[in-house]
Amino acid sequence: MRAALDSFTAHTGTEVATMSAGSLEAARRITELQDVPDVIAVADDEVFPSLLMPDDVSGYFVFARNRMVIAVSPRHAREQIDSTNWYRALSDSLIEVGRSDPNLDPAGYRALIVLQLAVRAYHNPSLARDVLARSGPENVRPKSSDLLALLDLGAIDYAFVYESSARAAGARWIRLPSSIDLGDEAKAADYATASVVVKGRTRGQTITMRGAPIHYAMAVPRKAPHPAAASDLAAFLLSDAGLRAMRDAGLPTLHPRYIGASPPAWFAALTPHP
Repeated sequence: MRAALDSFTAHTGTEVATMSAGSLEAARRITELQDVPDVIAVADDEVFPSLLMPDDVSGYFVFARNRMVIAVSPRHAREQIDSTNWYRALSDSLIEVGRSDPNLDPAGYRALIVLQLAVRAYHNPSLARDVLARSGPENVRPKSSDLLALLDLGAIDYAFVYESSARAAGARWIRLPSSIDLGDEAKAADYATASVVVKGRTRGQTITMRGAPIHYAMAVPRKAPHPAAASDLAAFLLSDAGLRAMRDAGLPTLHPRYIGASPPAWFAALTPHP
């Protein structure tokens, strides 16, 4: 996203102020604090119908995909860890495993969903419990990108992150089977058999987030402070130039699609994507 925003500034001369947070935290800043941005982009498209529609956004644009991987600290770079034995390495009593907060960040509840799916995939009933025993509260951070610095410092040994994040950080990562990595559209029904309960729209409420192929999405809130400029920015991000900037930075993009009552006029006017 930073690369795409820099490209927008280069094209238009308009600087974009940003705030980075877990997607659930970003949504709750709107619902609880009335801190409304011009554009909100989240790492799980389900955040919009679960937390922000219809009061705060009328619809949203799905624009990218990803998969979960396990990033590896440099001190384990020479070890033979792969998709067949990773859970044994992450269960070792001397190992520290990082993950993000499932109540703040989709990567956090996705890590738990990956572990639920892995229990069945590897026919190992204790797998999730054993890995989580090495990932106590001291190893949980507000968002998954925070974990990569800890890996580099050696404060943790492994971390559940997105493939694009590991790639951008230059970290080694373990590719998980498509049956559990939430990156295969054809396995949506299987992913949906796992779920995690997290904090909801307001304090005291909860929502259930089900496993699904990872989709990123963005929206212009109903109360965007600068609606015209917000539309210009969203239009650029979803244009060929904006999507190309994201792809070049390592994020796999999708043909943008709108989910909501009716798309804004500027979206219909975008050049068709290949």
